[in-house]
Amino acid sequence: MKKSVCRNKKMCMFGVSLLILTLIIGAILGLLAGPTSPITWTLIAILVIIPFIHKRLDSGQFVEWKDSYSVGIDSIDQQHKKLLHLINQLQTAVDFSTGEQFERDALDELVDYTKTHFTYEEGLMSDNDYPDFEAHKMQHEKMFNKVHEVLAEYEENQDTAMSNAAEYLKDWLIKHINGTDKEYSSYLIGKGVK
Repeated sequence: MKKSVCRNKKMCMFGVSLLILTLIIGAILGLLAGPTSPITWTLIAILVIIPFIHKRLDSGQFVEWKDSYSVGIDSIDQQHKKLLHLINQLQTAVDFSTGEQFERDALDELVDYTKTHFTYEEGLMSDNDYPDFEAHKMQHEKMFNKVHEVLAEYEENQDTAMSNAAEYLKDWLIKHINGTDKEYSSYLIGKGVK
């Protein structure tokens, strides 16, 4: 999973804004001095491509569903898609500095739905006598322990805690889906779960 190029979003946006302002001033001065200068047109070209470069650098922030994430059980896939959506919602709250309440609400909604998903998933495994049920359940518990650590960290350092939570959850969910979730899916499909 691609990591964010810029960890402090506010400083990055300030830096980009300052660069754009400097380029605009340079291009205006260049046009006033003489519109035929190659430096002026270079500055204008840089101004035009900045949004594309910025979008490319930020594209790794959000997770998109890929067919390769499918575990072959529609209800689980739908829940995984919703989890990815909620993780992206948390990432949006972090990226756009929406405020403490919005960040907390986004994280709370994600945690609540994750509990619902884990309960559903563990119920399917238990009902179908999945042999690695306890080990899988332990992975779920480890993830929740980490989330609780992040919430404690949030009280001390709000600037990085939610960003760390979003990164951790994206990474954890994709690895979990492609790892142990795929292991139980073939077993459950063999038991007739669709």
